[in-house]
Amino acid sequence: MIASGQVIEDYPDDKYGASCLISGLMQANRPIHVQCSYPSRSLIKIITVYEPNSNLWNNDFTRRRSNDEQ
Repeated sequence: MIASGQVIEDYPDDKYGASCLISGLMQANRPIHVQCSYPSRSLIKIITVYEPNSNLWNNDFTRRRSNDEQ
């Protein structure tokens, strides 16, 4: 999923070190988000993994909804 996912947010100053949020789909076609160190590094560190809330994200889970959209 990390290799085929889309980087949707960057966190260059994250307390765990520079990282990003990747959006993708699991085998069952369910959306998933993975926050990890940048995939270009030789060793990727996973920080968190979760299923995004459809109330907080757009239809393809790649952009956070604004307060007006919720």
